[in-house]
Amino acid sequence: MDFSGQTVFITGGGGRIAPVVGRRFAEAGAAVALFDIDGARVEAAAHGLPGRAAAFAGDVASEADVAAAVAGCEARLGPIDVLVNAAGIFPNTPLLEMDPEEWDRVFDVNVRGMMLCCKAVASRLVARGAPGAIVNFSSGAGSSARAGSAHYCGSKAAVNLLTHVLAIELGPHGIRVNAVAPGLVTDTPLRRGDPHPSRYMEMMVEATPMRRTGVAEDVAGAVLFLASGDSPWTTGAILEVSGGSHCGRPHVPLSRDLR
Repeated sequence: MDFSGQTVFITGGGGRIAPVVGRRFAEAGAAVALFDIDGARVEAAAHGLPGRAAAFAGDVASEADVAAAVAGCEARLGPIDVLVNAAGIFPNTPLLEMDPEEWDRVFDVNVRGMMLCCKAVASRLVARGAPGAIVNFSSGAGSSARAGSAHYCGSKAAVNLLTHVLAIELGPHGIRVNAVAPGLVTDTPLRRGDPHPSRYMEMMVEATPMRRTGVAEDVAGAVLFLASGDSPWTTGAILEVSGGSHCGRPHVPLSRDLR
């Protein structure tokens, strides 16, 4: 995939997955801007990218911060062609123990922030009559409920429908809007039989048909595909990148074996 001459704006740029996504875009010829609330981390991530790159610090939930970062990116790197919304937070708190501020912050970052970035970039694409691509980060949690994640699951379900709505609204302008829905991603793959840092990790590996966790590279390849000319008629898609964990209950044995 070739992104030469294109500019890519990535939120959550100081996180686990976004810097790898940025590197893959940079290696494919794009100029890359990383945006994150943690200034030191996003500067370090951008410094490690090949080619033309820039870092911007700010809060995706702030309309002023988003506007400043998008304008700064275009001033330094040129008009944005691809937006990747990777910013997200995922606390785990049962509803009866959750305060409204935690609920609001999850939706502020995961949904409001995505909306603000989509609006800021799409409005500029439409104004200049240019096609473009937006790739949102959803999650398996958007379609599979789990305890302690009422706010996170709700926010990712909202991301899925936001992706569909924007695909409808922006498609006539030549702007494609898709999402990736990763499963559990770790720094290095954890496989069945490996020592696991927690019982949760062990259970997640057992619940994944590929019998390993994902890594950032697994997700990055899917993001680049959805943003590229190799998927010109794909919009409104929610691409599961989960090792198959979304398929059901692969850790449950055959019922005949339980007799």
